[in-house]
Amino acid sequence: MASVGAALGAAISAPGRAGEGAQDVRGAGVPIGILPAGPRDAITDVAGVCVGHVTLEQGRDIHTGVTAILPHGGNLWQDKVPAGFFVANGFGKFAGSTQIEELGEIETPILLTNTLSVPEAMAASVEWTLDQPGNEEVRTVNAVVGETNDGFLNDIRGRHVTIADARRAIETAGEGPVAEGAVGAGTGTVAFGWKGGIGTASRELPLSLGGWTVGVLVQVNYGGVLSVAGTPVGQELGQYLYKDKLPEKSADGSVVIVIATDAPLSDRNLRRLAERAFVGVARTGSAFSNGSGDYAVAFSTAMDVRRTAPRRKEQAVYSELSNDRMTPLFQAVAEASEESVYNALFAAHDVAGHRGTIRALPAAQVRGLVRKRARLQN
Repeated sequence: MASVGAALGAAISAPGRAGEGAQDVRGAGVPIGILPAGPRDAITDVAGVCVGHVTLEQGRDIHTGVTAILPHGGNLWQDKVPAGFFVANGFGKFAGSTQIEELGEIETPILLTNTLSVPEAMAASVEWTLDQPGNEEVRTVNAVVGETNDGFLNDIRGRHVTIADARRAIETAGEGPVAEGAVGAGTGTVAFGWKGGIGTASRELPLSLGGWTVGVLVQVNYGGVLSVAGTPVGQELGQYLYKDKLPEKSADGSVVIVIATDAPLSDRNLRRLAERAFVGVARTGSAFSNGSGDYAVAFSTAMDVRRTAPRRKEQAVYSELSNDRMTPLFQAVAEASEESVYNALFAAHDVAGHRGTIRALPAAQVRGLVRKRARLQN
């Protein structure tokens, strides 16, 4: 199958919010939580983390893509990172999850794409890993790939994502600002009846709480009753689950959450961190419906806990953060996950797709509703 060459765009082109030091929902001017965002307000605020997108758009029928997250820029198979995995609702495919749960580590990029393109993304990750210098004797690779179904806006049965597309997402990944909205794996997604997409955010703990950074990236494709910073936006705008104008299926679709931190965590505490990310998703109004695949994977970039080749050959002892110091990180991941969802929605645009047109969230109206609520509370 040929790639959609002329329609392909490689990510990290659109900058996120940088340097504000505030935690406002992008474009809405409302604070989310109590902790400050990092300088990019993105998962790449965790040093070394790289993100790349490949966006495929052609006519009405093709609106899909791939997003790649690399825990660090080195040889991931040789220098594995500890990781934890959590399932809120398991209606979906998350390749590589059983080995993460069993061994507590990740050895490849994390790729996100559409439901029927998981095999291509896995093949790209395997090929890229085998080609890395130092991996000449590697005989097994645990490719990690998450997905959501973009079959309303995208001709998903056409399986337009190729191995080359997925590999390009890995190879173009960088540490800078992260493009959001209808890009990469979020090109064809729908959320709460509006255009979904890719969103990202971060939180930085003060030195008194450890000084660690937590970054989140989400692929948003789920439904329910949208709430923005506590404002019942879905109800106010008349677009929500079980409303006459939206079918019951508007709750289905899925969300994948990728969490990075520089805190030296064990795989067990990374699983706990992944679980807390759904606190933020719940605040947005998710129904966690029967047909929604809701997954979170968290990893640590800290050198103290990295599973390097020499450490794997000896009786290594890892210096990790204690349970008693986890609560600030739980707060950070809940805030960053909630904001990431909003950022995906605010950054999206109208898309005329394979089975119909999905409008972007009406940002001006939402901004007015949120600010009105804030005035009434003060």
